[in-house]
Amino acid sequence: MKKWIILGVIAIVIVGGYFAFRQFRENQQSAAASEYQTVRAARGSLTATVGATGVVRANQSALLVWQTSGSVEQVLVSVGDTVDADEILASLEKTSLPQNVILAQADLVNAQNTLEDLYDTELALAQAEQNLANAQKTVEDAQRYVDNINADAPQADVDQARANVVLAKDELDKARKAFRPYENKAEDNVNRATLQNKLAEAQQRYDAAVSRLNNLLGTVSDTTMEVAQSNLEVAKAQLEEAQKRYDDLKAGPDPVDVTNAQTRIEAAQATLNMVNIQAPFSGRITNVENKPGDQVTPGTPAFRIDDLSHLLVDVQVSEVDINRIQPGQDVKLTFDAILDKEYNGVVKDVALVGNSTQGVVDFTVTVELTDGDEDIRPGMTAAVNIVVRELDDVLLVPNRAVRVREGERVVYILQGGSLTPVSITLGASSDTSSEVVGGDLNPGDMIVLNPPTIFDQNGPPPFVQG
Repeated sequence: MKKWIILGVIAIVIVGGYFAFRQFRENQQSAAASEYQTVRAARGSLTATVGATGVVRANQSALLVWQTSGSVEQVLVSVGDTVDADEILASLEKTSLPQNVILAQADLVNAQNTLEDLYDTELALAQAEQNLANAQKTVEDAQRYVDNINADAPQADVDQARANVVLAKDELDKARKAFRPYENKAEDNVNRATLQNKLAEAQQRYDAAVSRLNNLLGTVSDTTMEVAQSNLEVAKAQLEEAQKRYDDLKAGPDPVDVTNAQTRIEAAQATLNMVNIQAPFSGRITNVENKPGDQVTPGTPAFRIDDLSHLLVDVQVSEVDINRIQPGQDVKLTFDAILDKEYNGVVKDVALVGNSTQGVVDFTVTVELTDGDEDIRPGMTAAVNIVVRELDDVLLVPNRAVRVREGERVVYILQGGSLTPVSITLGASSDTSSEVVGGDLNPGDMIVLNPPTIFDQNGPPPFVQG
């Protein structure tokens, strides 16, 4: 009997303790409910971002140094000046230059003249064409003469040639007879000179008529034949040379000669360019190292130039997020050095290969500012948020309300003054909110932003849970 009394007392204590704890918890929850921060679950827009930090840099930067030795003659720019590509920034005194730089001017002129001569072929081509025509006619004449020597002449031509010889002989005899009385006269005698001239002409006509007849009769000497054949070969060789000269000029200058001349020009110009410092691209002068009169040697710093027309920020993005980033995505940027101001940008490049540092793989993403101003300078640190996704009309939950309970993400909602855990599945996230893609949360549920810590620890022991 005593045993049953003890068991009854224990049961009463346990039941009483249970109800007392429930009453205590309900009172605690009711008291705390007025202290909870809540917000209704609702649908809305979400901008998902990936955050990173980086340093601003110019689109292009260059440190310019002298390529030769000498004395600085003039410095044409100052820090902050805007310059164009190839603009001369400074130069050296010519009298202070090394000998090879001074002689480069003469080399340049000679090489340019050579190149011009190679391309200036209009007059030479016309002359070559005339020489070719003359050479062709010479070959034709020489060939015709050889053919006439070797060929049997028609009888009519032979008869005419004989008659021409007779007539020429008669004229020659008459000229000799007329000249004979004046043969011993003084050489300045007009009649003697006139008759002697007629005698010479008659002799030439006679010799030509005899030669013509001999050719027709085939009685030319071996010497005459050899001379005629030799003249023909010489004429052919001259024709071949004239043809080659014409073809070469018509085809244009020899590419090898042109390349050699251009190489000489480029080498001489490169040497002359060492006299000046030129801007390699358009930009602003951000540093000036020299003053007129300074002595410089190869490698002496001269200027720094930066292209500030496009400002870039290189950031490192984890491999977990890199596949969500693509060129063209919008970017929001803020700077510690520029308070209460947000800038816009766009993703310009995404690295294809990652960099591993102590086992952590990051990828370089280059962002270009689209509304940069004078306040932003290369070297500043920028906080970058890349917009990877924009969603409309999705169920949202504040990030601060999300808890992990028994390995699941949950939020706590108020129902009848009591806190109830609701499981959720999250999608895209921003800095403040996340998309709910699954679970038991419904629009209109009162989400608790600051649930008690006890609920994050799965509540009281099982034997006292309701």
